[in-house]
Amino acid sequence: QVQLVESGGGLVQSGGSLRLSCAASGRTFSSYAMGWFRQAPGKEREFVAAMSGGSGITYYKDSLKGRFTISRDNAKNTVYLEMNSLKSEDTAVYFCAADRVLSQVRGDPNGVDYWGKGTLVTVSS
Repeated sequence: QVQLVESGGGLVQSGGSLRLSCAASGRTFSSYAMGWFRQAPGKEREFVAAMSGGSGITYYKDSLKGRFTISRDNAKNTVYLEMNSLKSEDTAVYFCAADRVLSQVRGDPNGVDYWGKGTLVTVSS
């Protein structure tokens, strides 16, 4: 069982930056692929970024490449999402996801093993 707790959300002006954190429980964090998804009001949950457990390969939603960066610190059981040049359309609840299978955190959110409760990011224009 893995428990995920996100933090770092809040209100930021357009063009600003935020860094989200996701702390995971358990002693096998490095064996899990980690991902970030987001869900805007009235919209479906969508993939943002993912990172493999071992090799640290990263994947991004195409439209977010260059603005968002995922990273992880296996010693701290934590995954991060650095968000820069934020836009109003980035406003959403951001969720952390974990799965032993990388493909599960790279796209369709259905089938992800573990989810955090989310952290709200609001970008004001």
